[in-house]
Amino acid sequence: MNRRNALSLTAAGLIHISALSESALAEGLESGRSADLLVRQAAERGHSDLGWLKSYHSFSFGGYYDQRHMGFRSLRVINDDKIAAGRGFPTHPHRDMEIISYVLDGALQHKDSTGKGAIITPDDIQMMSAGTGITHSEYNPSRTEVNHFLQIWIQPSMRGVQPRYSDGKVRANDTRNQWKRIVGPDGSDGTVSVYQDAIIFATKLDARQSLDYTVEKGRHAWLQVARGSMTVNGTKLQAGDAIATSRATQLHAVAEEKTDALLFDLG
Repeated sequence: MNRRNALSLTAAGLIHISALSESALAEGLESGRSADLLVRQAAERGHSDLGWLKSYHSFSFGGYYDQRHMGFRSLRVINDDKIAAGRGFPTHPHRDMEIISYVLDGALQHKDSTGKGAIITPDDIQMMSAGTGITHSEYNPSRTEVNHFLQIWIQPSMRGVQPRYSDGKVRANDTRNQWKRIVGPDGSDGTVSVYQDAIIFATKLDARQSLDYTVEKGRHAWLQVARGSMTVNGTKLQAGDAIATSRATQLHAVAEEKTDALLFDLG
């Protein structure tokens, strides 16, 4: 998997992403798989295995290309990554992208050209605005444990901003059996902020607990199951599965077991 190639793919497909996403959503709705939802099944995602890195791609990335899954609104990448102990991504560049790391297990060490550096764990969330250009590296600092994290890319509403880095705490008690806002538009009350009309909520649902979310008219939602399993509006979802909707609707989620999930509310 080559991230430089992934960025080239993003740039090449930038003007088509919304149209392709809406086409895929319409196709999913018309298929009858769910009354109001597009279902993106984990087994249908792209996959790459470099030995030290095992990654599943919800959207086209690197060597994986699917014209029906180029992104969803401003959401461009959800990579479900597992990094072997002591390994990681060497220093590489990014530009004009909001890059978010959400750790599920283990630790992730970050260093970038702004001079920032941190080790984040499942209690943390990290965000980097690549803007005019930034280089960074990501490593698993453990000698024994695998790191498991979701890497999320959101296309910014503004290009050429000053690169920046931020991180914050997302403790388990803050997300237990409720939607906790962890990312929001710049200047909002998200734990970290992005240059885009995009809100990300996280939850850790206990078994048999339920949670509702209202998707307002004109908004678009993508719900990603990070681990565990849940039923959303009658649709069963396993780890790695996702649902999406561009209709005003109520999402009713019930956990089948202990479940971690992220919900993206997008303009």
